[in-house]
Amino acid sequence: MTVEKIQKEATGVAVVTGGGSGIGRELCLLAAAAGSAVAVVDINQDAVQAVAAEIVAAGGRALALPCDISNPEQVGAAIARVVAELGTPSQLFNVAGIVRYARVEQLDFALFNRVLAVNLAGAFLMSQAVLPHLVSTRGSIVNVSSMAGHLGIPYGAAYCASKGGLIAMTKSMAKEFADRGVRINVLAPGGVETPMAEVPFPEDANMDVLGIIPRTPMGFSKPIDIARLALFVASKASGLLSGALIPIDGAST
Repeated sequence: MTVEKIQKEATGVAVVTGGGSGIGRELCLLAAAAGSAVAVVDINQDAVQAVAAEIVAAGGRALALPCDISNPEQVGAAIARVVAELGTPSQLFNVAGIVRYARVEQLDFALFNRVLAVNLAGAFLMSQAVLPHLVSTRGSIVNVSSMAGHLGIPYGAAYCASKGGLIAMTKSMAKEFADRGVRINVLAPGGVETPMAEVPFPEDANMDVLGIIPRTPMGFSKPIDIARLALFVASKASGLLSGALIPIDGAST
C-alpha cells in the first residue's frame, strides 16, 4: 500500500495527548499533513498553541487544548470543544506521559499516584470521553506504552506500573468494543530521543542492576518513527489490527 493511500485512510479528526512535544508533536504535524483536523492536547499551554499555530500556518486545521488529562472535568470540556469546533473524533492517540525514577523504599506515594494519574488514568479518561464518538465513526485508539510496561526496569516501579496497566487496559477495551467496530492498539517503544530519555536514575543507583536494561546497537528511535507507525495503526489501512501490543525497540525485548 502506498504512503498516499495510507494518508488517505488516516484522515478525519484526530485527538492527540502530549501533543506539545516529542512523539505527540510529531504525530500532530504528521496527522495534519495527512489531512486530519487535529486537537492538540497538552498541559503546557504555550506548547499546544505553538503546535496548533504551526499546523494552521501550513494550511491545516488545528485546535489548541491546554488540559490536565488526569482531571475528568478538564477532559470532558476539552472533548466537548473538539466536537463543537472540529467535528466528531475518528482517532485518539494517548501519548502523554511522565516518568520519575526512585528506589521503591524512597518513592513518595504522592509521586507514585501522579505518574499513574497521567500515564494510566489520563489515558482512561480520554478514552472514556472519546469512545462514544469513535463508535459512530468506527474509529480507533492508539495508546503509547513502553517496553518498561511488559519488561520492567529497575527504579521505575511507578512508571512500569502505569505502562503495564496501559497495555492491559488496551487489551480489555479492544475486546469490549470489537463488536462496535472500534479498534484499540498499543505501541511499546524502547528508548526514544525525547526529554523523557534524560530523566535521571537515582544518584546511588546500582550500575549492575541498571545493566540488565536491554540495549540495542540500533540505538534510540526518533519521535517521528513512533508517530509514523501510530498513524498507520490508527488508519483503516491496518485492517482488523486490534488488541495488539506492538514493540518498537530494535529487538531489545
